[in-house]
Amino acid sequence: MKMPFTEQTLDNYIARPRFCALKVTKRLKGDVLVLGAAGKMGFHLCLMLKRCFEQNGQNNRVLAVSRFSSPASRNLFEENGIGTITCDLSNDAELVALPDAENIWFMAGVKFGTSDSPDLLQKMNVEMPGKVARRFKNSRITALSTGCVYSFVPVNSGGSREQDTIEPSGAYAKSCLGRENAFRRVSQEEGLRAVLVRLNYAVETRYGVLVDIAQKVFSSQPIDVSMGWFNCIWQGDALAHIIASIEMAESPTKILNVTGQETLSIRETAEKFGRLFGRNPVFTGNEEHTAWLNNSALAVKLYGKPEVTPDEMICWIADWLKNGGELLGKPTKFEVRNGKF
Repeated sequence: MKMPFTEQTLDNYIARPRFCALKVTKRLKGDVLVLGAAGKMGFHLCLMLKRCFEQNGQNNRVLAVSRFSSPASRNLFEENGIGTITCDLSNDAELVALPDAENIWFMAGVKFGTSDSPDLLQKMNVEMPGKVARRFKNSRITALSTGCVYSFVPVNSGGSREQDTIEPSGAYAKSCLGRENAFRRVSQEEGLRAVLVRLNYAVETRYGVLVDIAQKVFSSQPIDVSMGWFNCIWQGDALAHIIASIEMAESPTKILNVTGQETLSIRETAEKFGRLFGRNPVFTGNEEHTAWLNNSALAVKLYGKPEVTPDEMICWIADWLKNGGELLGKPTKFEVRNGKF
């Protein structure tokens, strides 16, 4: 399939409901909240939820909650029929004023440029999630986390599983473990039902690890292959699993890895882009024997295989770049091995 070359058709394709999401949303009662909705994935999550409810013939509303620092970011939701609430989740008064909801997706937090800002990481990735968990202790929450909380594993290991030891490297990953622990504490003390989704590299044509690799090949920039292997998943497939995971939310908290099934090579991926662009990739460094890798077998067993393959993503992204498609300018920093994002 050739990627439709308009932003509208791209958004619609990403937000196309999958069977697992339709099945679970059919059983949801009342309005739902998406907290931290103005980030990279929040709009598409809200849009997929809305489309699921519509396709199921339900009247549930989707309410997107964010600071909405720019009017344009809020308009995108409202133009698509998604309700919006302006709220700084770290502000106690604003948090308390939010409406109750049985089912909540939590996507708030900070990442890039924060390694040297320990106070910001503590406030937004640890303290604020704890406040949110207590405010909504009677709800079910799917909270987004990251595969970075795991330790590096051998590239032939198949990736870390949900029950494996976690040894976060760097201030950002440690703050993400702090976020997970905040939800765990409230679950243990107050009975909050929650599932912590450890996501590895959601991708669409405007951002993601594949876009970062493609841009380097396209502009003949050197590609560091020290972190030689990775997992990724098409954003629409990731969102379907994230939506469906709400029914996993229990006390004590559950863990779910969400990513693609394949262990992909940075070098081989760059070479595929090189063939599509008619350019020879430039490499630097040598592949280490370990990487941050997630095993998504549980999610696949529960919700099915991702529909979009890595080769399809590669072809779509190459087509998008060659035709001058818009990019978000949010690099994943996939090369980093010391956790300093």
